[in-house]
Amino acid sequence: MVTVRVPATTANLGPGFDVLGLALNLYNFVEMSFTAGGLQIEIIGEGTAGIPRDENNIVFRAAQKVWQKCNYDCQGVRIRLINNIPLARGLGSSAAAITGGMVAANALLDYPLSNDELLQLATGFEGHPDNVAPALLGGLVMSIMEGENVISHKIPVQGDLQVGAIIPHFTLSTENGRQILPQQFSREDAIFNVGRTALLVAAFLQRKYDLLQFGMQDRLHQPYRSSLVPGMETAFQKAKAAGASGVALSGSGPTVVAFGVENMDVICGEMLAAFAEQGIEASIMKLLPDNEGARVINGGL
Repeated sequence: MVTVRVPATTANLGPGFDVLGLALNLYNFVEMSFTAGGLQIEIIGEGTAGIPRDENNIVFRAAQKVWQKCNYDCQGVRIRLINNIPLARGLGSSAAAITGGMVAANALLDYPLSNDELLQLATGFEGHPDNVAPALLGGLVMSIMEGENVISHKIPVQGDLQVGAIIPHFTLSTENGRQILPQQFSREDAIFNVGRTALLVAAFLQRKYDLLQFGMQDRLHQPYRSSLVPGMETAFQKAKAAGASGVALSGSGPTVVAFGVENMDVICGEMLAAFAEQGIEASIMKLLPDNEGARVINGGL
């Protein structure tokens, strides 16, 4: 049996739409072992009621992609999922499931596939690399598509950067978050985001987190998605006023994440109040960047 720990992720970080993702120290665990026959799936924690326990399970399907690529005929497998990442909240729960399933399946075969090969498989499964790349590699990851090939680069996050996540108590699918976006953008808005993305990466590289107040600004997706997340814009304003270095919608939402090096309790409290003003209940998670990514923490050869 192998056990894999895989982190939550926050994608986009404002301007880096479909390009940037950051791993966070909130984890799901995938336990996997071969059996004589059949499929057994046990689920603990998030998604206990709704996640399939048959061949439609995303972790099992991801594992199958690895076994198929390695020409391995799996006769039977037992999977135990311990889920701490909230589902459909913009914290990469599907990416964690895909990554965890693939890393565990690869470990059971004595690691025939490299991390790069796993990343290509995971991106093909997920459809975009901005969550699966940091889930696999950890840190802040920039990913682009060159044809069908994913090219990624990881920047370890140094210093005392903190992340405050406000998680509204409603779900929002990535599909719905994408459908609301326009098909075309102005040159002015494209230039705006390119410049902010470059500044954001420089801020992480040089640990100049005060630059995030400018580097996390966005015109390509958050203004359009704000209608799906009542209270988002007010939460942004309140977080900045409370001292946040930067604030963004996490993925397609509805979670909002604030970044800073101090006063995170106050910052989270202000964002929580913004949602409360809209009659929306939410939870607070105070997190840190994760630089390790998916790890086999038990078993494997």
